[in-house]
Amino acid sequence: MTTADLTQLGDRLERAFADDLATKRRARLTRRLLLAAAALAVAIPGLAFATSALIDTEQVAASLPAGTRMLQGTDPRCTAVEQGVEYHCVLTKPIANPEVADLKGTVEPTVDATKHVNGGCRSLDSKGREWQCYLGHAAVDQQIIGPSFLGEYAPTPGVG
Repeated sequence: MTTADLTQLGDRLERAFADDLATKRRARLTRRLLLAAAALAVAIPGLAFATSALIDTEQVAASLPAGTRMLQGTDPRCTAVEQGVEYHCVLTKPIANPEVADLKGTVEPTVDATKHVNGGCRSLDSKGREWQCYLGHAAVDQQIIGPSFLGEYAPTPGVG
């Protein structure tokens, strides 16, 4: 082997080593990105749950008329069944113009102060004076709202 051959062989080995090192760095970076994405996938729902746990009964009461026009002016009062998840609400004023004659079992979305759907309620009686309300995924589990509706922007109270 000549000196030129050895130099050429050394150059090829050096390039191969550099390529291998770059591939390993990309693999480590990809692994880190995947781990970060997995951590976010766990953290974001946890943050959403933590946020819903901070909601008080007055905010839940305000979310009923914010989500449904026929409940405006009814002055709901709510008590926590399970803080941040389930609430029992009673309207202190009757519904002025109910959309249906028998409201028992009717479901309506609730909307938070940022005008996003944060849950929903189900009427427990025919006149719609008592409601069982659920926040977050509990409302989806109760089949009050669909999963794609949770978190949707709702600038005005719904009708019908």
